[in-house]
Amino acid sequence: MAGQQFQYDDSGNTFFYFLTSFVGLIVIPATYYLWPRDQSAEQLRLKSLRRVHGRCLWYRLRLMKSQQSIIPTLKKAGLLFGWAVFLLLAYKVSKLDREYQEYNPYEVLNLDPGASLSEIKKQYRVLSLIYHPDKGGDEATFMRIAKAYAALTNDQSRQNWEMYGNPDGPGATSFGIALPAWIVDQKNSVLVLLVYGLAFMVILPVVVGTWWYRSIRYSGDQILINTIQLFMHFMYKTPNMNMKRLVMVLTAAFEFDPRSNKEATIRPTDNIEVPQLIRELGNINVKKKEPPFCYPYSLKARVLVLAHLARMDISEELEEDQRFVVRKSPALLQEMINVGCQLTMMANSRGGFPAPRLVTIENCMKLTQMTVQGLQESKSPLLQLPHFEEEHLRYCISKKYKVRSLQDLVSLKDSDRRSMLRFLGEEKYDEVMAVLGSFPHIDMDTKLQVLDDEDSNNITAGSIVTVTVTLTRKRMADVFEKEQESMPCPGEEAATTEEAQGDSSKAKTKVWQNKSKGAKKTAKSKKKKLTKKKAAPAPAKTKQANGNVAGNEVLAATSIVKEEEDDASDKGSESDEGEANKDSPSERDEDSDKQSDTEVDEMAGDDEEEWEALQQSIQRRERALLETKSKVTHPVYSLYFPEEKQEWWWLYIADRRDQTLVSMPYHVCTLRDTEEVELKFPAPSKMGNYQYSVILRSDSYLGLDQIKPLKLEVHKAKAMLDNHPQWDIPDTEEEDEEQEDSDGIEESEDDDEDND
Repeated sequence: MAGQQFQYDDSGNTFFYFLTSFVGLIVIPATYYLWPRDQSAEQLRLKSLRRVHGRCLWYRLRLMKSQQSIIPTLKKAGLLFGWAVFLLLAYKVSKLDREYQEYNPYEVLNLDPGASLSEIKKQYRVLSLIYHPDKGGDEATFMRIAKAYAALTNDQSRQNWEMYGNPDGPGATSFGIALPAWIVDQKNSVLVLLVYGLAFMVILPVVVGTWWYRSIRYSGDQILINTIQLFMHFMYKTPNMNMKRLVMVLTAAFEFDPRSNKEATIRPTDNIEVPQLIRELGNINVKKKEPPFCYPYSLKARVLVLAHLARMDISEELEEDQRFVVRKSPALLQEMINVGCQLTMMANSRGGFPAPRLVTIENCMKLTQMTVQGLQESKSPLLQLPHFEEEHLRYCISKKYKVRSLQDLVSLKDSDRRSMLRFLGEEKYDEVMAVLGSFPHIDMDTKLQVLDDEDSNNITAGSIVTVTVTLTRKRMADVFEKEQESMPCPGEEAATTEEAQGDSSKAKTKVWQNKSKGAKKTAKSKKKKLTKKKAAPAPAKTKQANGNVAGNEVLAATSIVKEEEDDASDKGSESDEGEANKDSPSERDEDSDKQSDTEVDEMAGDDEEEWEALQQSIQRRERALLETKSKVTHPVYSLYFPEEKQEWWWLYIADRRDQTLVSMPYHVCTLRDTEEVELKFPAPSKMGNYQYSVILRSDSYLGLDQIKPLKLEVHKAKAMLDNHPQWDIPDTEEEDEEQEDSDGIEESEDDDEDND
């Protein structure tokens, strides 16, 4: 029976197979992930953005980085070296294939396949005279010759060769270990043990420990856990946080501390330059001794953020540190919003401490906009545009134009806009309009309903309300160009109004001219019917003032008398028509049946529509869970932000009267053209009318926020049924089932007796 045999590779050939596979497993994926992407595509993208974003800081830094960076060259060199090693090993392995060829006795005897028995014996005698050990030949070669001769002349050996590829029959299964034999040689045992110990007992634990220690310090969004705890402490301590306090908490983050983050730096020149900036900025709470606001790293970060918002010029060394702080700030502010939402949910569920106020969370959103645009809270949104300075704003806010926002600027007529911006040249004006046209304009539609309920439009106390918000992004230039095209010129508008008036007067004359006596009679008969119907509820007017009621009754009586006198001649014809139009009882029953059928059909149609809408919403939610959308939306125009940023938004529902969040802010990161978002919140426990607000805020632009009112009418919750009709089983049905069971038992007993 065949066994198994394990042996090390004495020749070292098998080791090359292992080494080739190992290098290939590293080189091929590394080439896919690390090979520098086509720079021409990135250059084309930057070229297409140049007209709008050419003055942005991030755009200029990206161009400089692409020109000066040698990292792509180093990556290419390393990957090419890996491929050279892989190809060299593959070539070496290809030369080793002959050692593993199949055993062929004809080849050993130097005969052609199919040689006759006499030729085999003759060749064997010739080779024996040469290689026989008694004749001074090689013993190993003679053994191979004898084995080949036996395989071709002995029937059993030939059968074994044809079946197993070996004249001796099935041999032991050989497993080659792809390691050279010198590794397990006793002479090298100490060296091998040292290498194994160094690799698996020193290097591997150090690498895993370093990775683990670093990973447990950061959250899933790559924010230090200590920073999150810091934010939670100060938001719990100060639920109502103003903008100045918020900047202090932001800049106290441990990301800016060199002891916690190696990217942060404290320079010797900070002792000279930072105090100078403090004097220029004014009051920034330098004397506050509350830790960590008094620490040097926090003070430096605070000064750099405030200098960025004031658009102050600083030295090159501080400018590099400022870019690092500003780049980190949006992610930290987003984490502050998340912390505020967590505290709000904890306060609503557990109680015992005040939840962060709505103004605190909205200040975090405003500070994100201010950081991206490099503007203070009190500054005009028009300063986001290129070539706009403080002294130019007086032309915009004058009594003639009254332009205070971006929407006001776009909605102006082109002639008025050019007149107002006459301080700009033609090229600068075109650039300003190109930038302004690239800004987003969002259409927001809301739909209020209660999903998974029989009446989705009826909101009861404590039910889960779903507000489906559909966001549609358009370019501001496209929207307002359509509005201006739809607005007619003053001359055309006057002409159209005159034509309309003329047409209406003609129509009026034609109507009066075409009135006949028959029309008068029908009008009078209609009046008579209306007065008869209105005369019945007349006593209800006694609750009003006596004089008015008496006057109304006299007028009504006189009008009725006059109408009866005028219509006396037509009474017979009307009565005949009424008798002819009366329906028989059977016809009335048929009409009522038809009406009930139509009502049933309408109810069934409504149920089908609701069911289809529910299925569509479930499918949308499933697709949203499975589908991974790209967070690359549209690049933000920001003159002073050091990194390319995408347009993202916050969407939430708030009670602005009570300054509380109704639904947690949803961070919309995938709005390219259209996005549908579902906001859910529990309805109030008390009945009544509630006024909420659906708020959309940008995390990049100032002055583009939207607030839409949301009215909520809460009704009384339906009473829970103790015994639902579908759970009730009539007594007759139970008795029938018991009778059937007893009959079945009796039949089975009778069958058993018959069998016996």
